[in-house]
Amino acid sequence: MTVMREGSVLCLDPHGFHRIRWTEWGDPQNPRVLVCAHGLTRCGRDFDYLAERMSDEYRVVCPDTAGRGRSDWLADKNDYGYPVYCADAAAMLAALGAERVDWVGTSMGGILGMLLAAQPRTPVAKLVLNDVGSVVPKASLERIAQYVGLAPAFESLEQLEAAMRSVSPFGELSAAQWRHLAVHVARRGEDGKWRFHYDPGVAVPFKGAVHADIDLSPWWNAVRSPVLILRGDASDLLTPDILERMLERPGTQAVEVPRTGHAPMLLDDDQVGVIRDFLLA
Repeated sequence: MTVMREGSVLCLDPHGFHRIRWTEWGDPQNPRVLVCAHGLTRCGRDFDYLAERMSDEYRVVCPDTAGRGRSDWLADKNDYGYPVYCADAAAMLAALGAERVDWVGTSMGGILGMLLAAQPRTPVAKLVLNDVGSVVPKASLERIAQYVGLAPAFESLEQLEAAMRSVSPFGELSAAQWRHLAVHVARRGEDGKWRFHYDPGVAVPFKGAVHADIDLSPWWNAVRSPVLILRGDASDLLTPDILERMLERPGTQAVEVPRTGHAPMLLDDDQVGVIRDFLLA
C-alpha cells in the first residue's frame, strides 16, 4: 500500500506571500514526476485513485491551487488567475527539484498545464487535458457561474454531497466515490455547519470572463509536447467541434468517456488505464 505524504511551499503573489500545499505519492527520490491539477472549485484529493495507481512509476504530486483545499486564500481576490497559478506551479516544481514533469489537468488544471507547456523551455514533457480544450465556451462559463462563489451552509455532509451531485455531471460514480469527492472539498465550521472548502473569492475574476468564449488557441498552438485529451461525451465545456479542431495538431490523441459530462473524475481503471498507457508509451 502506497503511503501518501504532504508537502508545501511559500509562494509570492502581488499582495504578499501565501502557502500552497499538496499531497504526494510514490518514491520521493524518483526523478519521474507526475503533477495532477484539479478543477475550479475542487482540490488535489480528487486524484487519490489515479495517484496511487501511478505511484509505481512516478512521484505523483497533487497540489491544492491557492484558495482551495488546504492551501492559503489570497488576500486580494483579483489575484485568483493564471499568472499567480503559473508562478505557484513553478515554485512548487522548484521545491520538488523537478526539472521535467508530466502533467494531468482537469478543467482549470488542464488550462494551467497548457499554459505551462506552451512556454519556452517548458518542463512539461507530456500533457493530459481532462475535459478542457483550446476554447472555453461562454455557455459552459455561464453554467459554472451559477454556483461558483456561493457559500451555502449545510446541516450535514450528506446535504453538501447532494448539492455537489446536483451541479456536478461527473458520470456514473458509486456512493463511496461520491463521498470521497465530497468529504475532501468540505469543512465543518465552528457553528457546526458544513461548507465547501474553497474561497468564494475565486469567483471574482472568473465571473468577469463569462461575457464571451475564452480563446486559448495561441497557447494551444504553442504546445509542442504529446497531448492526450479526455472528453466526457456529454460535456458542454469541451464540445465535439472544439475537440475536432484540436485533433488537427500533430501529436494529439483523444478518448471519449461515455455517459459523462464535465468532467470525468478518473476514478475507475478504464480512465486511469488510458492515461497510464499514454504516459508510459
